[in-house]
Parts: sequence; structure tokens; C-alpha cells
Amino acid sequence: MDQWRITDGYHDVDGAWHPTDEEARRELRAALGDPPGPDEVSTWFVRAGTTPSIWSPGVVELEDGAEVEVTDQLPADLPLGVHRLHSDGGHLTRVFVVPTALDGVRRTWGWALQTHALVGPRAWGVGDLADLREVARRSASCGAGVVASSPLGAPVPTLPLQPSPYFPSSRRHLSLLHLRVEEVPGAELVADEVGAAAAAGRALAAGRYLDRDAAWRLKRGALQTIWEALGAPVEDGAPHGLVAQATFDALAEHHGGGRSSFPVELRHPDTPEVATWREAHRDRVGFWVWVHRELDRQLASVSDTLGLVVDLPVGFDPEGADAWCDQDLLATGCRIGAPPDEFNGEGQDWGLPPYVPWRLRAAGYQPWIDTLRAAFRHATAVRVDHVVGLSRLYCIPPGLGARSGAYVRQFGQELLDVACLEAARSGATLVGEDLGTVEEAARSAMAERGVAGYRIAWFESLPPEQWPRRSVGMLTTHDLPTVAGIWTGVDERDRLAAGLPAAPDEAARLRDGLAHWTEVGTDAPVAEVVAAAHRRLWDSGSDLVLVSAEDALGEVHRPNLPGTLDEHPNWRRRLPGLDFANAPPPGCDPDRPGPEHAPG
Repeated sequence: MDQWRITDGYHDVDGAWHPTDEEARRELRAALGDPPGPDEVSTWFVRAGTTPSIWSPGVVELEDGAEVEVTDQLPADLPLGVHRLHSDGGHLTRVFVVPTALDGVRRTWGWALQTHALVGPRAWGVGDLADLREVARRSASCGAGVVASSPLGAPVPTLPLQPSPYFPSSRRHLSLLHLRVEEVPGAELVADEVGAAAAAGRALAAGRYLDRDAAWRLKRGALQTIWEALGAPVEDGAPHGLVAQATFDALAEHHGGGRSSFPVELRHPDTPEVATWREAHRDRVGFWVWVHRELDRQLASVSDTLGLVVDLPVGFDPEGADAWCDQDLLATGCRIGAPPDEFNGEGQDWGLPPYVPWRLRAAGYQPWIDTLRAAFRHATAVRVDHVVGLSRLYCIPPGLGARSGAYVRQFGQELLDVACLEAARSGATLVGEDLGTVEEAARSAMAERGVAGYRIAWFESLPPEQWPRRSVGMLTTHDLPTVAGIWTGVDERDRLAAGLPAAPDEAARLRDGLAHWTEVGTDAPVAEVVAAAHRRLWDSGSDLVLVSAEDALGEVHRPNLPGTLDEHPNWRRRLPGLDFANAPPPGCDPDRPGPEHAPG
């Protein structure tokens, strides 16, 4: 690893070494900027209850403003949080007091859902938070402990909308699409207008795929009508982060696109021109503050019904609100992705901008803290997508393709500790999506801190009864084939129709593995295979068993086919109904005791 934290290369899934291309190294150095010098403010992570030695006497300024004098060591009773150590020599140190390990979750099961696909009878063509709450209510009545949703982040508020929930404008605020308009206070004042929009919205369900753009137009129009009926109440005292998000949304609306479409003087949130624009458009900024507060209120109603697992994407839209707010900390023009592998020989370019590791650290990790607090606000657990990205990110330099990227080291232990700190503050737990090539050090760090990893039936060599206790057990994920898709061969046909290379050996391996897992005959009907697969899953050692709604319903198409955009209707399919939540998944019996847990 060099001064810029660019690694010398990486081992692929087969153990082969791939050295970093020198052109990629040069371009990445230019994009990352000057290498880090001495820290003006030191960063120190301390385990709660420990008494580490200090170099100089001083005063610890606690988060609440209280002060603690220290001489030769820190006291054992420092509370969890981010404190400031002022040494007598004048140096400042941020002291992160973090938990030793998080508490686990009691053994339970829940649904893994794409909220946009939950199109209930009252939805406006796209699943919303009221639909998610209804699934939570029905699931609670049949023994579920959680419901795990796809990301709900806000998109850039211009059409066409980005369909992927993993490409949000903001990871800290929610999408207007997920608001149930009829439940917004004030909707009764314009009942006729809202009713007409609702009827048009429900008619969207007749289409083959989700029509996000049409639903957005209807919802935004109806909300504007309610806002005006309420007298356009501009509320003072909104938090800075909410005002920044609302300002971005209003700017994007006004200029018809993301941050690069703004006039130059409005492309940075801290310019005087932005403050002037915000005041001149106070009503429109106020509208977006109101929308985001209503979204937060409706999400709270879901978490009040059943435990909620919130999905935190690995990054955000380079044109979006988070990139606008945090632009000074980002690597200009770089994109996060994945190196070539057996499934994608060209590698993957996800288009997400990475933070410059030392700039994020110098900022006291505040953007990461803000993102985590938003995720944990109503969560029983937060799932960190691509958790290996906390340790290293595959960064693609400007002007080069995905094959020419290189791994850049992050301050992974610190990022994970910050996540654990925010989990502990909120009384929640943390899950890391640790699939694919993950370094052993990253897995060990998760285990030491009580962070649950994943066990996916398609990938595991261990029998499910031996899966570790602190894990999430699943048959598949949104990026992988469904049980029915493998069993019927539809998934392989979908791949071919999307223009991906044929992979008959992989499809055969998965089908043979499924037959071995379920111990059913090769001619067994899909419903029998689904029930047998979930019966085996329920007997796994995992504390948390998540069942995809697609599997429970026997869906043959996966929600997302990696390596495709418009070639496959990614994130556009709807579930056929909410009835699956009226009973436990086929083959799962919550009244049947779980297994004796495996060590770990």
C-alpha cells in the first residue's frame, strides 16, 4: 500500500494475484489528491470500560459539555460517544469511546422485501410504507420478529427516476414514492383531488411493470395540493441536514437535474448564493422539509408494528444530495465497482463516488455518523451492504474502465467501530453483507464486535445446522436466482435473454445443490422444493432467518440481474399481492424450536 492507500494488487476468488496497473495508480493518485499529512486533530478509538494511558495530562470534554480532568490515563467510566481530549500541550484528540461488542438478536424470522414491489390494493402503482406496515402487521400475527426492507433512500427528484434502490440521491432521507398520500394530515381537506389521484395511481397496477415516473407525478401533485390547502406552512427550526436535503430537492426540481445541472454558484451547499436562493425559494424548500418529515413519521409507524431491518447501500448517486453535501470529501471522478470475476469478465462499474479515506477521517467521520443515525433512527438492525467496502473499495479512475480499477484501503476498523457505536446508542444491532471475496481480517473484526454476517444457501459448504449463531441465514438474495428460477430453468433463460453469456454449468451446479439441500426428487414440483428448502433453512444455526417474498410466492424471476441495466427489468417487477404475509413461509414453523446453536 502506498501513501495514497492504493494497494499493490489483490487476490481473486481463486487465489490468483492481480497486480495494480501503474496507469490506474497514477490516475487514482490524481483523483484522490494530495496524500495525507500529519493530522491537525488526532483520532483515537477506545473500548468502553478500558483505561488506556495518555501522553499528556488534560481535560476530556464530553459530548454533553461536561469536563473530566485526566492525568496519566482515561477513566473507565467514559460514556459511549465522541469526546474531545484537550491536552495541556494544546493538542486536540477526538476520542471515540465504542462498545466492545454488540448484543445479538433473539432467534426469529422475517421477510426480506423489495418495498417498491409490495403493491397493495391501495398503493399508487408502487409499494409504499403503508404496504410495508401492513406486511409487518400480518407477519407479527404469525410469529415474525422483523421485516427487512430494500433501501428506501430518496432519488434525485427529476424524471426519469433512478429505478435502483442502491443508487440513491441520499442515504439519509427517504423517497417521496414511498409515502401513502391519503395518510398525510391535511389530505382530508382536498379529499376529491386526492381521491382522483389515488384512483389514477391504483390504475397503474394494471401495467406489466412498475411505472415510477407516473406514480411520482401523481404523488407530487397531490402533495402539492395538500400543502397549499394547509397554507404552505414553512416550519422554522428544521435540522441542518434536513434543510440541506430539502434545498437540494428544490434546486434539482428547479433546474431539472442533479448537481451538475445547477449554476456554478449553486453547486456547493455552503456558498452565499445557495443561502440567498434558499431564502428566495423558502416556500419550495419548506415543501420538501414537510415531505421528508411525513416520510419519517410513516416509517416510524412501520417500526412501531414490527422490528425493522434497514438496508444501507454502499454509496450514492454522484449527482445527488449526499454528493452535493459531501463533495469536498469525495474522490473526483472516481467510481466504486468490482474487479473482473468468473461471472463478469469486464468487472463492474457501479457509478458510486468514493470518499477519500483521510478526508473522511479528518472530518471526524461526521457524514458516516449522520448516515448511520438516519438508518438506525427506526431500526431494530441495519444491514450494511457490501460491508467489505468499509475495509477497502475497488476504485475506478476517471476515464478508465472497470478492468482498470484498484483497491484503496479505508480506515476499516474505525468505520466499523463508528457503526457499532451508533448501533449501541440506538439499542439496535448491526449486520454486514459479507458475501463474495472478503478478507479474513474483515470477518474477524466483525466477529469480535458481534456484527452478524450472512450465510446464503447457494454459497455455503457447511450444512445449515453448523451455521454460526450470529448470522443471517437466507436461501438467496435480490441479486441471486430464486428457488423457482433455478428449479425451472427460467433464471438461465433470463440471463440469455438479457445478453449475458450462457452459464449452464453454474445453473446445473445450483440446481444439483438445491436438490441435495432439499432431498427431493428431480421431478418434484416447485411448491414442494420451496417448502423443503425453507424447512431446512429454519433448522439452520442462524439467529435470524430471512425469507424472500419472491421465494415464498414461487417467483421465477430474480429482482435484479447484475451486469444488466435495461436488458432486464431490474427493480421493476411487482409482487402479486400481500397474502404471503398471512402465514409463516412454507416449511417454516416458528413454533418448532430452533436447533442447538453451533459455536460462534
